[in-house]
Amino acid sequence: MRVIAELPHPECKITLFNMNQKYIVKFEQGTLEQSYKLSEIDLSGGGANEIFQILDEAFIATVVDRFKAMRTDFSAAYKRQQY
Repeated sequence: MRVIAELPHPECKITLFNMNQKYIVKFEQGTLEQSYKLSEIDLSGGGANEIFQILDEAFIATVVDRFKAMRTDFSAAYKRQQY
């Protein structure tokens, strides 16, 4: 897997990878991460620029909201295991 690009964002780290004719977009926030895979054949040949157009602010806002939900879910699961 090789790193193609990083997209700066104040709320999460966004990294674009390429591996086996797929692009992988990874979002990281603290100890949590989300990843999305896109096949190269599903794109029109624009590469990283085309993917970064897909990653608009509306989509990134949903990713950030999902991180909040993930953190809440994990915290609740952890607390259920404490005595």
